[in-house]
Amino acid sequence: MIARAHERNIRFICSTLTPFEGAKYWTPAEETERQKVNSFIRGDGSGCDGIVDQDTATHDPAHPTRYLAAYDSGDHLHPNDAGHKAIADAIDLKIFMAAP
Repeated sequence: MIARAHERNIRFICSTLTPFEGAKYWTPAEETERQKVNSFIRGDGSGCDGIVDQDTATHDPAHPTRYLAAYDSGDHLHPNDAGHKAIADAIDLKIFMAAP
């Protein structure tokens, strides 16, 4: 998808996956997969032209597999309004300016 976007001079912005430990279907295996995806997205070889790091913006630094309590909607899967604001505030708007 990234290569196809670049062929059309479209920037491809990627986003990390937020933590979700505490959600009904969270397992250590699912967490391992989430970490793999986030590592790929953050890596130099991802092809992403910019990253919105929702994970870093919302996780509890003391327990990175969970939302910071202030950002948890209560289902441990979706951010609340404060969490959405934290994500928005973490976006470096310069990622939307440069050419692919």
